[in-house]
Amino acid sequence: MECPACGGPVTVEVGADQPLSASVADVLLAADEDEQIIVARNCWACGWSEERSVVIDSIETTESDADAVERAALLDDIMREAAAIDSLATLEQALSEIRRQRRLEPSTTDTDEDIPE
Repeated sequence: MECPACGGPVTVEVGADQPLSASVADVLLAADEDEQIIVARNCWACGWSEERSVVIDSIETTESDADAVERAALLDDIMREAAAIDSLATLEQALSEIRRQRRLEPSTTDTDEDIPE
């Protein structure tokens, strides 16, 4: 980020009680409702500075879909296992088996055209 006054380097600091390395996004996501966060930008070349105040008005959360969470975890496990396989032939066999399984249990959105040979 460049200083609007001199074009020098500008640092961004998030509140006096936060470490210098704290990002604005991390501090905002960790904040509680009605908490005030001061974000300061400072130019070390010319002394220009700016402070902005952000108040967390409300926090809304949505429960996650348990099936989506389980699916994502399984996909992560599958990708870790596949990445650990060095043999090209074994990877080709695994891909072939995955395609075979998809043909046995098609979903409403999957068609045979979606599965390249």
